[in-house]
Amino acid sequence: MRKQKGFSLIELLIVVAIILIIAAIAIPNLLRARIAANESSAAASVRTIDTAEVSYTTAYPTQGYSATLVALGPGGVNAACPGAAQANACIIDGLLAAGTKSGYTLGYTALGAAAPITDFVVINNAVTQGTTGVKAFCGTSDNVVRFVTPGPTAVATAGTCQALSAIGQ
Repeated sequence: MRKQKGFSLIELLIVVAIILIIAAIAIPNLLRARIAANESSAAASVRTIDTAEVSYTTAYPTQGYSATLVALGPGGVNAACPGAAQANACIIDGLLAAGTKSGYTLGYTALGAAAPITDFVVINNAVTQGTTGVKAFCGTSDNVVRFVTPGPTAVATAGTCQALSAIGQ
């Protein structure tokens, strides 16, 4: 008999089967890790906006809180800061001010008909529920980030947001 070099078909099929089993175990864990990272980023975004609002109301006390989320940024996603002004305070980056980051969409509502605006609600919902995230996050002028599982939920007022569970509880 001559000695053959290489692998037999059975050996190759066994190796492929082992690789597929490992992939079947690893992929769901990878997706859960990505969801956890997106949710962490979403909570941090709400915290950043809450803190930016404190800076904004300190810089512009006659305005109170900002009327829009865009007013906290430089005026565009890739825009350079034109110089801090009430309409473009340059406190947060343009990507966050645009309202979509890390698989989550930000919603912002200023509460108050005219200046000074006395409160706000920021809401962060997953773009694709169950794929980019599971939880929904919100924050108000009390600077506590709250969440609800599963999101999204209707959060239109500061009272609705403050009734949710705070992160860390």
